[in-house]
Amino acid sequence: MVSAAEQLAVNLNLSAFSKAEDLKKRIWFTLAALVVYRLGTYIPLPGINIAAYAASFAQQSQGILGMFNALGGGALERMAIFALNIMPYISASIIMQLMGSINPKLEALKKEGEAGRKQMNQYTRYLTVVLAAFQAYGIAIGLEGSHNTAGSVVIDPGWFFRATTVITLVGGTMFLMWLGEQITQRGVGNGTSLIIFAGIIAGLPGALVQLFELSKTGSISPGLLIGFLALALAVVAAIVFFERAQRRLLVQYPKRQVGNKMFQGEASHLPLKLNSSGVIPPIFASSLLLLPITAAQFSAGQGPEWLNNIVAALGSGQPLHLAVYAALIVFFTFFYTAVVINPKDTADNLRKYGGFIPGIRPGEKTAEFIDYILTRITAVGAIYLAAVCVLPEFLTAYAGIPLYFGGTSLLIAVSVTMDTVAQIQSHLIAQQYEGLIKKAKLKGASSAKGRR
Repeated sequence: MVSAAEQLAVNLNLSAFSKAEDLKKRIWFTLAALVVYRLGTYIPLPGINIAAYAASFAQQSQGILGMFNALGGGALERMAIFALNIMPYISASIIMQLMGSINPKLEALKKEGEAGRKQMNQYTRYLTVVLAAFQAYGIAIGLEGSHNTAGSVVIDPGWFFRATTVITLVGGTMFLMWLGEQITQRGVGNGTSLIIFAGIIAGLPGALVQLFELSKTGSISPGLLIGFLALALAVVAAIVFFERAQRRLLVQYPKRQVGNKMFQGEASHLPLKLNSSGVIPPIFASSLLLLPITAAQFSAGQGPEWLNNIVAALGSGQPLHLAVYAALIVFFTFFYTAVVINPKDTADNLRKYGGFIPGIRPGEKTAEFIDYILTRITAVGAIYLAAVCVLPEFLTAYAGIPLYFGGTSLLIAVSVTMDTVAQIQSHLIAQQYEGLIKKAKLKGASSAKGRR
C-alpha cells in the first residue's frame, strides 16, 4: 500500500500548491493558532514565585508530572496558564467513548447520527470543565503546600489564590479546546492532536543540541550517536508501517433488484487496523506506572517502607519497570480494542445491508470470525506498541543516551504528522479535481458555441 507521504509526493507540485489558495489559507491559520498556543505556554500563573516553583518542579519532574510536562510543551514546568493543556479534554473524550460502549443510553445516542454526535460532544465539554476544575483545584492546593530553600511557591496563599488559579487554568483549557475546534474547522489536521504535537515538538531542537553537545564533549561516542540516529529513523519507519497496516476482510453484496433494474453484486472490504487503540494504551500504562513514583516524591521519601520498596523496584530502567510497562500496554491494548470495536454490532450491520463474508454464515458466525481475526491482529499491534515504548526506556537506562522523546510522544508525533499530510493531500486532490471540472465545463461551452 502506498503511504500518504508517497501519494503526496506524487500529487504535489509547486504549480498545484500555488493555485490552492484555500489550502494556503488553512495552513497559515493553523500556524497562527499554534503560535498563539505556544505563546500561552510562557505566560505564568498569577501569584507564583517562579524561582521557588522551578526548584520544586525539579525535584518531582521524574514522575507523572514530567510526562504531562513533555506532552504540554513545558507549560507545566513554567506553571503557565496552559499548564493543564488539552489533557482534561482528552480524558473526557476517552471516558465518554468508554461510557458510550457500556451505557445503553449513550450507545443509542451514538447511533443517532449527526444529532447524536453533537450531543455527545456537548457532554464531553461539560465533563472537560468538571475534570479541569478538579485538577486545577488540586494544583492550587499542592502549590500552597510547596516550600523549599527558595521560599514559598505561592506568594499570597488563600481562597483568592485558589479561585484565580482554578478560573485561569480552566479558562486556559477551554480556550485550547475552542482553539482546537477552530483548527479542525478552518485549518489543516485535527486541532486537538496538533496542539499536543506542537507541545511535543517544541522541545526537540533543544534535545538535539544537547545530544550533539554530549557527543562533542565525549560523553557519547560518535559511533553510538550515528547508530542511535539510524535506529531512530528505523523506528519512525516501523511506526508508519504499523500505523497504516490493516487486515481487509472481503465483504460481498448480492444482486438486488430496484424497480425494473437489476444491480450486480458488489464487493467491498472491511478494514481492521493493526493498531485500533492508537496511543491510548501507552498513556494509560505510563500514568499507572508513574503513580507510585509521584506519590513517593510528594511524600519526600517519608512514606511507608513498602511504598519506597515499590518505587525502587519500579525505577526507570529497572527490569521490573520494563516488564510491568510492557504488560500494561498489552493489557490496555486488548481492553480498549474490545470496548471500542464490537464484532457483534459489525456483523449485525453487515447483515442489515445484505453483506456477508464469503464462506462465513451471516450473524453469529460472522461475529465470531471477526472477533478471531481482531484478536490475532490486536496481539501483533500490542507487541508493536510495547516494543516502541520500551525501547526508549532501555536506551536511556543501559546505553546512557538521554532521550527527549518517549514512546508515547514519538507515537503521537508520527501519527499526527501522517494524518496532517493525508489531509493536505486530500485538499490538493480536491483542488485539482475542481480545476478539471471547470476546464471540462469551459470546453463543453466552447464546443457548443462552435456548433452554433
